[in-house]
Amino acid sequence: MGIHALVWTGGVDGQSLERAVRQSADSGYQVLELSLHDLEGMDATRTRRAAEDAGIELICSRGLAFDADVSSDDKEVVARGEALLQASLEMAESLGSRMLCGALYSALGKYGQPVSAQGRANAVEVIRRLADSAAKKGITLGIEVVNRYESNVINTAGQALSLIDEIGRDNLCVHLDTYHMNIEEADLVRPVIECGDRLGYVHIGENHRGYLGSGSIDFNAFFHALAGIGYQGPITFESFSSAVVARGLSNDLGIWRNLWSDSDDLARHAREFMGNQLHATQQMIRVQ
Repeated sequence: MGIHALVWTGGVDGQSLERAVRQSADSGYQVLELSLHDLEGMDATRTRRAAEDAGIELICSRGLAFDADVSSDDKEVVARGEALLQASLEMAESLGSRMLCGALYSALGKYGQPVSAQGRANAVEVIRRLADSAAKKGITLGIEVVNRYESNVINTAGQALSLIDEIGRDNLCVHLDTYHMNIEEADLVRPVIECGDRLGYVHIGENHRGYLGSGSIDFNAFFHALAGIGYQGPITFESFSSAVVARGLSNDLGIWRNLWSDSDDLARHAREFMGNQLHATQQMIRVQ
């Protein structure tokens, strides 16, 4: 089980991420996800050492911006996006991460029109080259499915599978997020089954991104679906509050209010909540 570093801190300096590693381990997590939104400010050596000492696995994630969008029709914009993705891959390797995930295929924001055929083709070509580079480093790319207000390229698990098929590389997997699924999918079960063994990473988040169980998402059905396909990958809790997330990133993510202010309490509650869900589904499988 994992937790996103933005539960603990909006900073990416060595001291901030050392604290995030320590707090994650103390709260019972085995994985810490790092957002690569500030490559220049990140201290990879110090963070990796802290994670290794604590027995924490690091997973990296990122989104793109409209001026560095690999799904753009503008070749210069696409080139900037590809350079950013390649730099992020290098950072992931430096951190010792085996996965780089997120909306790697477009800017993270609301578009005013559907993606063009050329834009989609550009994204496919860029991610194919990124996957080739990642394979040499032993890194898997997780293609995160996000909602219509954060991308016009992929909004459902089915679309993610189609994109992965088009890219045609073995080191890609689907990254599902219950927050986004709640908006776009008909239910929380069929997308999991549809992905099957191509599901490689999971985000657990409430519909309002606050405390798990305090919103409307049917986590019981989702965890049963994960058990049904025999999912063995990371399950990472993701939650944002403007009380913690850095202002610029908070604005990008649309975090306009403080859903919580006590990171420790939130993290421990999420760890217990997810643990209980996993335990219950495992018991049901044994009974059946």
